[in-house]
Amino acid sequence: MIHKEFNITGTCFPELHYMADISQKFAQTMTMVQQGKYFVINRPRQYGKTTMLEAIARALRETQEWLVFNLSFEGLGSASFQDEAAFCRAFLGLMKLQMTESNEDTFADFFNTAQKNTHTLSDLSQTISTFVAKAERKLALLIDEVDKSSNNQLFLDFLSVLRNKYLRRHLKTERTFDCVILAGLHDVKSLKLRLRPDEEQKFNSPWNIATDFTIDMNLQPNEIQPMLEEYARDNQVSLEAASIAERLFYYTSGYPFLVSKLCKVIAEQLLPEKLTRSWEAIDVELAVAKVVKETNTNFESLIKSLENNADLYEFVFKNLVEVEYQSYSIHEPLVALGLMYGILKNGQGISIHNRIYEEVIYDYMTSKTRSQVNLSEYNLSKNFILPDQRLNMEAVLLRFQAFMREQDSLKDQNFLERNARLVFLAFIKPIINGSGYDFKEPQISEERRLDVVITYLQHKYIVELKIWRGPEAHADGLQQLVNYLDRQSLSTGYLLIFEQLKQKTWASEWVEVDGKSVFVVRV
Repeated sequence: MIHKEFNITGTCFPELHYMADISQKFAQTMTMVQQGKYFVINRPRQYGKTTMLEAIARALRETQEWLVFNLSFEGLGSASFQDEAAFCRAFLGLMKLQMTESNEDTFADFFNTAQKNTHTLSDLSQTISTFVAKAERKLALLIDEVDKSSNNQLFLDFLSVLRNKYLRRHLKTERTFDCVILAGLHDVKSLKLRLRPDEEQKFNSPWNIATDFTIDMNLQPNEIQPMLEEYARDNQVSLEAASIAERLFYYTSGYPFLVSKLCKVIAEQLLPEKLTRSWEAIDVELAVAKVVKETNTNFESLIKSLENNADLYEFVFKNLVEVEYQSYSIHEPLVALGLMYGILKNGQGISIHNRIYEEVIYDYMTSKTRSQVNLSEYNLSKNFILPDQRLNMEAVLLRFQAFMREQDSLKDQNFLERNARLVFLAFIKPIINGSGYDFKEPQISEERRLDVVITYLQHKYIVELKIWRGPEAHADGLQQLVNYLDRQSLSTGYLLIFEQLKQKTWASEWVEVDGKSVFVVRV
């Protein structure tokens, strides 16, 4: 018996991996295939695109009505795009390999001969027509990793060939694929084709025939639940699948890679250390704490996207750090870029896609801030640990106030005011490192506050960060913090107010509100 696992690399196979129930998404996609649509599955990295293509290819092959070419351009080197002849040889070589692997020897021989006689894209068009007539079956062309070639004019010319054949498919003399699916990060429909070399300003899309692919690829809790149930049965593990699925969705917003990553951490790292073979809600939180501290290709891609685009970085900074409500249209190029990379999502306004990404981005921005301020003399963890292993949060905030006061007259005051929240996060990090973590909850409203949930060993602390906006807003903010404390079953909270005034009060006090104690510190 094959031992299944949670997969976070490459294609998922149901016989090898625990997989979410994507049957509804698959059925919707197959309807498009059966209707003979040409479309693009453009989604962020590690979003299940390749797994969906593999599932489509398997299903079509089982019907015996379709001949399927499930190709990937990932392995094609630059030499394949040097000229039309090289591209034709490479493309037909991929098709020949598919036929060889499918034991379609006759068709493999066809492509072997075609490779020698096809030198131009016009030749390739005729080769495709000849093969379609010879196959006497429906043909599906699936191409993964089209981004590898999306900036190549020759590839765009190839798409133009397929487009022209599609537009002329009603003619008896023109034969082409019954369905074409391209998969990648970018929407190929947005790519432009230069009509003639001497007409630099005249462009046309080589793939404007494509049908919009609007299927939501995020995993919903009811799709995650069956995966957990199957895992529990196979491994004799006790878990409340519905509640765990909801918690996984809470942190990931259904991003497939992140869902599988958290499950893998719980199954392979946390469970072996437990006394009972059970998953609990707290295990999801512990897995999140582990994941946000690590580096992986998904997070590296996330940070790279921000590093390489200053405007996108600024947009995300305003959303996360300044807690600014942003109602940009999805047609805004900057928003479209963030959506394409999977950094943003469009719900009630534009926001960061998921809570794990929020944490990773916070940590990234905080590290940039930490490199510009010297906190080492102020935040030695031993100075803030009480005998009962609790954090002396009052002392932490007063020490942070002392740091900010000392920096108040320095030349980098503008930097400190703009990055004040990040400076506090950088301040707290080494104090709790190793024994706890901080989780941020941006509350995007008129208050524009940031709630920081700090756990240290088994203890929890709530620190609300907000900008001073007058007595009335302050009273509302206190009430909001008290309500939050009540939901968290805590009696004590902390409020850090950034005054951003020329004459700051540098005040601190304990206040009582509705039976809750709140320590208020102004900086």
